[in-house]
Amino acid sequence: MKPLKNEIVYHTPWCDLMAKTMNPGEEPWYSLWSVDYTSVLALTEEGRLLMVRQYRPAVERFVIELPSGNIDPGETPEACARRELEEETGYRADRIESLGSMFPDVGRLAARVWYFFAACVRPVENWKPEQGVEVLSYSIEELTRAIADGTFDHSLHVAALVPAILRGKLKLAI
Repeated sequence: MKPLKNEIVYHTPWCDLMAKTMNPGEEPWYSLWSVDYTSVLALTEEGRLLMVRQYRPAVERFVIELPSGNIDPGETPEACARRELEEETGYRADRIESLGSMFPDVGRLAARVWYFFAACVRPVENWKPEQGVEVLSYSIEELTRAIADGTFDHSLHVAALVPAILRGKLKLAI
């Protein structure tokens, strides 16, 4: 099924508000279009999961997230994941593995999030932190508690754990 009419009714540098008319005479159905992005589950050689803490205006508070970012035009999801990991955390992965992609919200958003897993990441020499981004690391036990107590409550990033667990990359401590 394809829309009869599909138009951008509002454009920003981050997203577009789309009006999609599905049937003659009906009001359009609205959704947001944005570029796909990546999130990386990165484990240090010591077995700690790298996270970042930053302020997000949409929710008006600091949040804990996986290293993530928008895929640039012409960039592959894997290249984006590698770039974002290094930019946000100062760590690099020799090997990075795709965990697949998901739609964040099929009722409102037209974008995919691509998940990656990297083990044994190492610090990059002479790395300069991004302003406003604090690097954190969690043991699996600490991460499990952070999910349970709501400290780590970014649903798309919590969801990244499922394919990692199903593929045997992580095991949550319950």
